[in-house]
Amino acid sequence: MHPWKGLKVDPDKTQPIVAVRVVDAFVIELSFADGSMGRVDLAPVIVGKGGVFAALNDPKVFAEVRVDPESGTIVFPNGVDLDPDVLYAKAHRLGG
Repeated sequence: MHPWKGLKVDPDKTQPIVAVRVVDAFVIELSFADGSMGRVDLAPVIVGKGGVFAALNDPKVFAEVRVDPESGTIVFPNGVDLDPDVLYAKAHRLGG
């Protein structure tokens, strides 16, 4: 089962990500366009996963996360990006 199954995502309430900061192993702090902030633990979707997520298991690669202002979400050096609606919901603890 996906670790974020059941998450309540409302695209009408989400905001683009404007800043990201790594605060712990696989934990990021996000700032959104509406001025809100929140932390998201990405370990459940990255740690031990293969495919495009394999490189992100390396903390040095993970730490290179940045915001793509065009898409309003975060992106990693290998091109992996994550849905900003899901990240907003996780950062604001909207179920799941």
